[in-house]
Amino acid sequence: MAPDGIKYTQEHEWVLPTDANTVRIGITDYAQQQLGDVVFVQLPDEGEAVSAGGGIGEVESTKSVSDIYAPVAGKVVARNERLDEQPELVNSDPFGDGWMIELELAEPAELDGLLSADDYRGLVDQA
Repeated sequence: MAPDGIKYTQEHEWVLPTDANTVRIGITDYAQQQLGDVVFVQLPDEGEAVSAGGGIGEVESTKSVSDIYAPVAGKVVARNERLDEQPELVNSDPFGDGWMIELELAEPAELDGLLSADDYRGLVDQA
């Protein structure tokens, strides 16, 4: 449900460091379950700067449309193009093939302010 070694937000995004300066971002298993069947994902373009807490796209499901927020500030260095044709990957593999964007971090120390897997599991258990 919430793999160790990944950081999380209270808005149900996950952040996986891929090297010292970049992270991969997606939504959690809990989030995709709440959304239902994902039918469309809108993501920012490569090169776009994002602010921590700012919107970085939308996920449309059979139930609703939900905003996705940047857990940290940075510049988009990759977006998961597969989601254009296969948005259901967010449901089937939220921590793998369903990733959304990769960011080059503006401030790597921002990761320290995110939730640990244990903290996130506690948050979900209270929901």
